Amino acid sequence: MTNHDEEAAVRPRTLAWVSRHLMVGERVVKAEALHGGITAEMWRLTVSTRDGGTRGLVLRSFVDSRCARHAADWLSREADALTLLTGTGVPAPGLVAVDPTAAHCEYPSLLMTHLAGRTVLDNEGLEARVPLLARQLVTIHAVRPVEPLREYVALTTADTVVVPTGADATAWAAAIDVIRKLAPPYEGRFLHRDFQPGNVLFDERLSQSAGARITGVVDWAGASWGPADLDVAHCSTNFALLHGPAWGLRFAEAYEEAGGVLAAAPSERLYWQVRDALACSEEVQQVAQRWREAGRVELTTRVVEERLDAYVTALMDAVG
Repeated sequence: MTNHDEEAAVRPRTLAWVSRHLMVGERVVKAEALHGGITAEMWRLTVSTRDGGTRGLVLRSFVDSRCARHAADWLSREADALTLLTGTGVPAPGLVAVDPTAAHCEYPSLLMTHLAGRTVLDNEGLEARVPLLARQLVTIHAVRPVEPLREYVALTTADTVVVPTGADATAWAAAIDVIRKLAPPYEGRFLHRDFQPGNVLFDERLSQSAGARITGVVDWAGASWGPADLDVAHCSTNFALLHGPAWGLRFAEAYEEAGGVLAAAPSERLYWQVRDALACSEEVQQVAQRWREAGRVELTTRVVEERLDAYVTALMDAVG
């Protein structure tokens, strides 16, 4: 097997586990490390087939000890979500196998099919991509699970928020006060929980054109049940940090234009918008680094902090 990463390789037990889930006569001939994720190690595996061709698989392994206590839950959620999404029209990977407790692999792992396409984080073509992403999220929220899903998890609290240096202290204090309140009531929906441009694949030939087409939605480890506002807020925050605060506000509008339904009361919408934006304050450095590695070299930690401050301020200004 050819390995295209000098610093790491697919571990022997994990590779043996993968091989047991291939079809007769198939074998892994190449492993390529995929970069851009924060919590997991990702590999694209090329598998030779009996007819002389190849097919692609993706291996996700949680190798970071800091993620160990969450890995089984995340992988079980993703496996359940991929199973649920089969045949729904949502372009998600197909589940091949999962080892959430590392019973067979060195680390908790999941094996899935590989989807064609690439993520697009550039400013070019953004106006055409926003409605596509909004319509895709509406489609995801329309999925109706037969079995109950686990409720969403929101780990950020008023005490864990990290206020950026030089931020608008008044706006941030008001925003933190918002999430001190109880979560508003909501009508539950099937959530991705990390729907944002970094987890959506576009047709490589059309990604920057008016004919752009989504080919896949990946990273379903946070799939759960909760308010549509939470998924919309998360994507909005990412747009605000990638492209500027105005684009964060624009995505919520696009979601409604696509037929999505958000909380009726402005105060309820604000709660979810602020909750997600403040959650991002705790991982700005990691997010900025991931985007720089993906080619957005201008997005230093400081630039992202400034955009987050401007977005939080805009949200609070909108409600007076």
